[in-house]
Amino acid sequence: MLSRLVVASSLLLGSGFGCGSDHAASGDPGAPDAAAPADASTAGDLPPAVNGFQVRTPDIQLAPGQEITYCYYFHTPNTAQTVVQSWQSSMTPGSHHMILYFTSTAEQPDGTLDPSGNCGGANLNNIAVWTYLAQTPEARSDMPADDGTGKPVGMPVAANQPAAMQLHYLNASDSPLTVHATLNANGYPPGTTYTEAGAYVTYNTKIDIPPGPGTTSTASGKCPVPAGSKFFSMSTHSHKQSVGTQVMDGTAMVQTSTDWEHPTVTTWPTSPFYTFASGALSYTCNYLNLTTNEIVAGPSAQTNEMCMAIGYFFPATGSKMCFNSTVVR
Repeated sequence: MLSRLVVASSLLLGSGFGCGSDHAASGDPGAPDAAAPADASTAGDLPPAVNGFQVRTPDIQLAPGQEITYCYYFHTPNTAQTVVQSWQSSMTPGSHHMILYFTSTAEQPDGTLDPSGNCGGANLNNIAVWTYLAQTPEARSDMPADDGTGKPVGMPVAANQPAAMQLHYLNASDSPLTVHATLNANGYPPGTTYTEAGAYVTYNTKIDIPPGPGTTSTASGKCPVPAGSKFFSMSTHSHKQSVGTQVMDGTAMVQTSTDWEHPTVTTWPTSPFYTFASGALSYTCNYLNLTTNEIVAGPSAQTNEMCMAIGYFFPATGSKMCFNSTVVR
């Protein structure tokens, strides 16, 4: 069994995402009809979701200078399958990032706020699948409107899907803060025929940066991608020792970033999208350790590191997870 893998800080699917690449959306008959524009919210709040569901986390009190990561556990409130057209989120000031994970079974009782922040764990029996990431107060991620054959792309979410939301907070002010986040899953109308999308997520457990200050290190992996897959988004995730990340297709650069907090997101919103000609996704993270501590893979943005590539592709029959250079799902 895989050792517990903790993810401390982006976007998709879990056991409730169905099979096949050509489906009809069932939707939630009780969902609101009103649209939810990306700029229609106040901080931390959103109007009702379209043909889908909304999740609002409980209010959390932060002391001046406090930094903490919570896991909020819940089941999605949709009573029928929702096929997501777009994810949309809003976070109050003090929020650094929010990540949505889906699991095959519930890890904690609904409503649990766990201050350990360890909700991105994985084992072979209950993989926590990265579903959506927000690193800005207002964020939105839309699926392609046309897969190249006239069908929209969507992400199915089963009714009452077990889920967890990781919430990283930092109160840099001198006053207390009350914080929360709101997430909308905006869906297609019931009966929409669509092509299923999935997430492709890598995680590297072999990070070991020697004590500094001034030492450098690299972590990398190479993961096969599904045959015929078309990617419409690609980014990376790392922590503050990271000075550069790359995603490669053989010798071709797919995505690169030098900003660990807000990495570049490369998108291909319309056909022909991106196909990995080499058949594999290679990813690399370069680090500079300015501390006197050894730094290894782990959940803390302050004392650990990560090296991840996060992409979205279709047609899919669920998400794909690659640990180091081995696909485990």
